[in-house]
Amino acid sequence: MTAPIPFVDKKTAKSTPVTPLSADSFADWLKQQDDKTRNWVAASNFKASEGAILFLPDDKGGIARVLYGVGKDDSLYTYADLPSKLPKNAAGYYIDKKMTDARATQAALGWALGSYQFTDYKPSKKRDFAALVWPQNADRKAVKATAEATFLVRDLVNIPANDLGPEELAEASKKVAKAFNKASVKIIVGEQLVKQNYPAIHEVGKGSPREPRLIDIRWGNEKHPLITLIGKGVIFDTGGLDIKPSSAMGLMKKDMGGAAHVLGLAHMIMSENLPVRLRVLIPAVENSVDGNSFRPGDVIKTRKGISVEIDNTDAEGRLVLCDAIAEACREKPDLIIDFATLTGAARVALGPDLPAMFSNNDDIANALLKSSEKVQDPLWRLPLWQAYAGMLSSSVADVKNSGGSFAGAITAALYLEKFVDKDVPWVHIDTYAWNPGNKPGRPEGGEALGMRASYDLIKEKFGNAKPAAKKPKGPAR
Repeated sequence: MTAPIPFVDKKTAKSTPVTPLSADSFADWLKQQDDKTRNWVAASNFKASEGAILFLPDDKGGIARVLYGVGKDDSLYTYADLPSKLPKNAAGYYIDKKMTDARATQAALGWALGSYQFTDYKPSKKRDFAALVWPQNADRKAVKATAEATFLVRDLVNIPANDLGPEELAEASKKVAKAFNKASVKIIVGEQLVKQNYPAIHEVGKGSPREPRLIDIRWGNEKHPLITLIGKGVIFDTGGLDIKPSSAMGLMKKDMGGAAHVLGLAHMIMSENLPVRLRVLIPAVENSVDGNSFRPGDVIKTRKGISVEIDNTDAEGRLVLCDAIAEACREKPDLIIDFATLTGAARVALGPDLPAMFSNNDDIANALLKSSEKVQDPLWRLPLWQAYAGMLSSSVADVKNSGGSFAGAITAALYLEKFVDKDVPWVHIDTYAWNPGNKPGRPEGGEALGMRASYDLIKEKFGNAKPAAKKPKGPAR
């Protein structure tokens, strides 16, 4: 798994300064330097263009200073390229610029995210990264928790499905819970899902020899606001009997990206000890093909009692989520957030970097969008357009699991909404969980998209919450 995040506690005489320069500030900075420095910069043709690096030598032939072109210097990823571009220095590098607390924390987080590598299957490629001296006013705890959570998401998504099945995802969940006091884990496996009334989860997973399961993590003070996180844990999606073509199946190891996101978000919440009562529900299944697989045309039961006609076995994520959502609503939580790599339609509409967000509560949705801008973790709200609900109509069941070729992200969200109690605030995030190419701080592979924004929403809305009277649970379904 990922190596420790490279930071140095304190600046020493051997630490190397990194001077961030924009094209606008470069000329003024250069005027203040001696002739030797100006001549070196000119000979090197350094113009402080964004991403440009220039090493200024000392009298002994070492590195006295690093000049770095930063553009506006307001991005989370401004310094994310440097851990891999700078030579290792045991004393570390420090950013030679005054920064606000928020900017110092952001810069340190960007550096941390740029130090990620996944070399489990290529250990010879493992490398050391340049370390950053902690900016004096950075929130170290927040940076560490966020980076660890992001690395957890990336690692889980990057692991291939032959090494990460439902059982292994459950073990990873136990490991997250075990790291924190008073976190408990309950796991319902195989036929017990039917006996305990989670029929849709069982239907999707019964075609695989690796038994489906529901992972249930609880943590926190019973008197605090209840936040329930739900993550789609389809560890591999063949499409079922409506099998995907190879071109669409190649990345399906990432179809458990929603589960990875809620585990990462849970790690952040527990690390920061937010005053919330946390519940995490992960339906973990493999959508595979054999004689037991569910079929197009089948009508299946759900925990909420809604009957579902299977229009397409490749629309399986919403089936496992709907049982988990129904169970979450039984406790009337203060907020439900579900993450899922749910639809290709969301990617066609918004691309890989911008998750689609749906909500039944305008105040929550607006606050989440504000948080996404604040922490540079973008989301885009799409509507729960009720006029499209008819696309899910069935002549033999209460609802179909697919609405056809139009508005796929919206109809998927409308399907999930049917299982949400009207008085429960709910957010659905349709995320890609993957970087299709390499960018500073965002290497190709698994990625956390929407997680930091969701954490900031929870922190802002519930971070100062006082214990309240315990809410009664609804009747078991």
